[in-house]
Amino acid sequence: MCGIYGVYAAGGGLTEPDLIVGRDRLSHRGPDDAGVWVSLDGRIGFAHRRLSIVDLSSGGHQPMQSANGRFMIVFNGEIYNYHQIKQTLKDIGVSFHSDSDTEVLLAAFMTWGDNCLSRLNGMFAFAIYDQGTASQPPTLFFARDRAGEKPFYYSHTAESFRFASELKALGHCGQINLQALNHYLSLGYVPGDMCLFEGVHKLPPAHCGRLNLSTGELTISRYWVLPVNQPKLNMDGTELAGVAGLLIEDSVRLRLVADVPVGVLLSGGLDSSLVVAAAARVSSAPVETFTIALPGSSLDEAHHAQKVASYFGTRHHVLPLDKPSLDLLDGLAPFIDEPIADSSILPAWLVFGLAHKQVTVALGGDGGDELFGGYSDYTTSIADDQRWGIMSKRVLRTVAGAASLLPAGVRGRNRIASLRGGAFQQLIWGRPYFDSQLRRRLLNAAAAAELGHSIEAPEHFLLNLFRQGTDPLDCMTRTHFGSVLPDDFLVKVDRASMMHSLEVRAPFLDHRLIEFAFGQVPSHWKVQDGESRRLERLLAKQWLPEDLDINRKQGFSIPINEWLRNEGEQGLMNRMDGLPDVINIDEVLSIVRGHIAGRANGGRLFALIMLSIAMTNLHQ
Repeated sequence: MCGIYGVYAAGGGLTEPDLIVGRDRLSHRGPDDAGVWVSLDGRIGFAHRRLSIVDLSSGGHQPMQSANGRFMIVFNGEIYNYHQIKQTLKDIGVSFHSDSDTEVLLAAFMTWGDNCLSRLNGMFAFAIYDQGTASQPPTLFFARDRAGEKPFYYSHTAESFRFASELKALGHCGQINLQALNHYLSLGYVPGDMCLFEGVHKLPPAHCGRLNLSTGELTISRYWVLPVNQPKLNMDGTELAGVAGLLIEDSVRLRLVADVPVGVLLSGGLDSSLVVAAAARVSSAPVETFTIALPGSSLDEAHHAQKVASYFGTRHHVLPLDKPSLDLLDGLAPFIDEPIADSSILPAWLVFGLAHKQVTVALGGDGGDELFGGYSDYTTSIADDQRWGIMSKRVLRTVAGAASLLPAGVRGRNRIASLRGGAFQQLIWGRPYFDSQLRRRLLNAAAAAELGHSIEAPEHFLLNLFRQGTDPLDCMTRTHFGSVLPDDFLVKVDRASMMHSLEVRAPFLDHRLIEFAFGQVPSHWKVQDGESRRLERLLAKQWLPEDLDINRKQGFSIPINEWLRNEGEQGLMNRMDGLPDVINIDEVLSIVRGHIAGRANGGRLFALIMLSIAMTNLHQ
């Protein structure tokens, strides 16, 4: 795992010190090594910070140049099947000088061009400079993994192109992008190719790009999509669970390969417990596991994690948070870049810090909910459709519209307002942060007027994902896979783990498992009659302790409502000092007072606090 940074300057004049400044803003991502390279004409430069995972020798140093001198690469991530790709390349005459997956990736691109992406099993963000030939122009090619585990920010003008693993490396101080802010306030993250600040974009998951350095033309394209759901109706649940189990085992086996110590993040939930089980099945050595305890809190799941750890004989490590508070943000704040509103970044940051004391690589359970139907949204929506499905959409819209006029945090407000599009669209219209009515009140009059009808663009972004499914459950899982997974959960994991120079790998996001779950598993083997994760539960009966409660849905969570109330009105308002001018502070104060009075506004207030920190960091 690493930090990458690069610059193309059409007018030339780049020097190594120019690259080093941006590179070393990413030093936390790669404390083991640093490199920099500038082309002879001074028009393009790459820089790299390395966290050594595979081939700890200088053979993995980056930026890495091809033997013929034509190509140069910077790469962040891991190619898990690089041994297989390497052997394929050797069979056709390619020679290698190291055991680095970076060298394999570069050779794969040199051999197959863009088509190398279909052969990669991994998480990655990389850029390759091709100096071209007499008949081919020089180009910059870049790509991001299928699920979006590794980030890639970039800015492009007629004079330059810059890219980096994090926004801070670009040193960007542009104006806030109002539509991106609108999306953040609605979703709790900035999705797709948007960035909170003007002039910067993100390369979306499963996309690649090419910059023609002769013309300045930039093209972005998608190289992979989720398969259409065409289930194998001749297979029963036991057979499907068997296939899933084999895929999970092989995915975990690949992700345990490293030249440094590896562990597993164990919350005690179903997904992480299955990862521990698979690791124990394929590993000859005891597995290291890590969890957080919240003594006295209803959110404390440490005893469930301990039960799994004891069953598999892992070396289990627990970090107790005896007197936790929002003061944890003070340690996290310097690393907040583009904001996410997910308060679970705090316990994630803590458990990653615990894990880093023992290992350099950790496996997590991200992706299981999206693949196998784990969210409560799914069972709730199915039950609501049976309960209210006979009601006309006009009646639902009217009732939902009336509820949305209530103050933020009023009990039942979001639940009713979410029915605007019917039972199955609750995940779209029932946002835990600021729905369109709340955003109209939270933004000042000028900003709200500028957005106009496009203020509902975030909801329509989710609707576009929703409409790609073949049945209601397929619609909902695809919506989550294309939105909150890459732009919230995976950002959280990347950001919080890299603060501690820890690499986190997600076995459920192996593309073979993704394609199986979305392409071949019938929806009724994910959720049916109030039962979610049906395939995973069948697997759990084979792999996990009989007395483990697998009906729970809990990850690493914190009592955010309680923590925020403990801050008091003035304490909370002090944390809002960095909010952009387009935010209506009177409405913020109203939300704060409502929360202290007992309304459920914790998620909304945390979103505003993270936005304030991000804006403050930008201008420092």
